[in-house]
Amino acid sequence: QVQLVESGGGLVQAGGSLRLSCKASGSISSINAMGWYRQAPGKQRELVAAITSGRSTNYVDSVKGRFTISRDNAKNMVYLQMNSLKPEDTAVYYCAARDFGIATMTGYGMRYWGKGTLVTVSS
Repeated sequence: QVQLVESGGGLVQAGGSLRLSCKASGSISSINAMGWYRQAPGKQRELVAAITSGRSTNYVDSVKGRFTISRDNAKNMVYLQMNSLKPEDTAVYYCAARDFGIATMTGYGMRYWGKGTLVTVSS
């Protein structure tokens, strides 16, 4: 069983940057899909960025060019570098993973979830 713990959230002004980290309690080397999701108040959860064991990445259109996902299997860590933040990026961000398959847009099928970290972007 893998446990995920996010960190790095906080309050930042529009245009600023944050780096989210996700620490896994166990090895992630055998986990194929890892992703960052977010859920804003009154909105559905959405996939922000995902990365496979082969380092293939995908991003929701609204963050392309601003966010970068990466993983370090040796440290059992996944990161989300967020630049040029906008107020609409405000949400609780969750780290999630599944052993096989790919990260889904809604999070369905993701086996492991963190408790989330709040990102607030002020205008």
